[in-house]
Amino acid sequence: MTTFDERTTVHAFRDDALGEHDAVGLAAAIRRGEVGAAEAARDAAARVREVESRLRAVQVYARDPERTGLPAHGTGEVGAFAGVPTFVKDNTDYRGLPTGHGSAAFTPRAARRHAPFVRQFLSTGVTVLGKTRLPEFGFSPSTEYEGAEPVRNPWHTGYSAGGSSGGSAALVAAGAVPLAHANDGGGSIRIPAACCGLVGLKPTRGRVVPNAQSRQLPLDIVSDGVVSRSVRDSAAFLAAAETYWRNPKLPPVGLAEGPTGQRLRIGFLVDSPNGVRSDTATREAVTGTAATLERLGHTVEPVELAVDPSFTDDFLTYWGLLSFLLGVTGRTLGADFDRRRMDALSRGLRQTYLDDWRRTPGVLRRLKRTREAYAASFRGLDLVLSPVLAHTTPPIGHLSPTVPYRALIERILAYVAFTPVNNVVGTPSISVPAAHATTDGLPVGVMFSGRPGGERKLLEVAFQLEADRPFRRIQDA
Repeated sequence: MTTFDERTTVHAFRDDALGEHDAVGLAAAIRRGEVGAAEAARDAAARVREVESRLRAVQVYARDPERTGLPAHGTGEVGAFAGVPTFVKDNTDYRGLPTGHGSAAFTPRAARRHAPFVRQFLSTGVTVLGKTRLPEFGFSPSTEYEGAEPVRNPWHTGYSAGGSSGGSAALVAAGAVPLAHANDGGGSIRIPAACCGLVGLKPTRGRVVPNAQSRQLPLDIVSDGVVSRSVRDSAAFLAAAETYWRNPKLPPVGLAEGPTGQRLRIGFLVDSPNGVRSDTATREAVTGTAATLERLGHTVEPVELAVDPSFTDDFLTYWGLLSFLLGVTGRTLGADFDRRRMDALSRGLRQTYLDDWRRTPGVLRRLKRTREAYAASFRGLDLVLSPVLAHTTPPIGHLSPTVPYRALIERILAYVAFTPVNNVVGTPSISVPAAHATTDGLPVGVMFSGRPGGERKLLEVAFQLEADRPFRRIQDA
């Protein structure tokens, strides 16, 4: 494997059709006729190929990047993001492209139809250039493999791009495309957003079209969305997705276009409910953000999230259940599926479940009760501010599936200590870049969590932070 010991920053920003546009800006330029959709697709494909040898973010390319999508999509005529080039994460079916789930346990075959969320995504007008890499079945918070190159962080190629939407985050952070599909079952939108200096909004459960697999699970923890370089791109995505389909059980989000003058009551915590203490850089990012919020007129006060003491063990058991179910049903993915070829993390999670499967009814009961503790913590509060992760982005290898399972799972649990609660409860949360960076210049993310259906309030406070302190740009690093 290639080694990246010295700091290497990788980006593709230059004077072409994409320029420094975010997705909203590029779509507007296409509508005005300043840029053609085909030109944007060609230039984005060139940018991707320029950075791909160093980032390893792409799983597969579409055969014709200028004409992918449903009829009239990607032509510069339909949808809020009409003509904007993007990628779909490789755990979601896109007609004609294989879905590999990041796994070497089977040979993926071309999907016969688009997944329901892909149809919703395409309704925004995007042009899909291909699919991005993820760790096996999205189980790891770092996009690394046993026998293949990892996805690397464009801010510093010796570090992780996060996971599981690591390929999408790396391409967006490097400026190859303005935004990309991501999904989140334990932090997989917010974690790579934090690692790569992006905005990552995990929507409320049921906000976007659910995928078929999640609906079959005893507890649906997965939400689809995007990673982006600007708050307005994430806001515009939700508004555009809502014009395709809106869940009548949730309040509409509409198009959030900036901060409001509303003063909020915001709780904050710097250490995890499961007892994991955050590192210094992470604590400084959260406390610095809290101070900024107070300066902007909000009330910020400490809060405790009183989840069940067994939450971490219960979530680990449920995580293991998912790996077990994949091992049982894997032949639906490929006729040659062999669970023995799943990576060591997947096999270890499966064994963890088998060792403790009798706890399943109690685990599910306690996890479902987490919503009560979450709601109680929000009494009198509008939002909660916290770290995204308990420590800053680790170097490549720290979370590799080649690390012995017991050591690896301890490292993962000491890292992913904040995000899973929102998946279990189904509530929205957003990762935004903090003002602070690590000594290596890597971004640090902070997270805001809200009540069910509260995406608009999350976006508005994110807009306010972005306006007060524009996010760092990789081209300036």
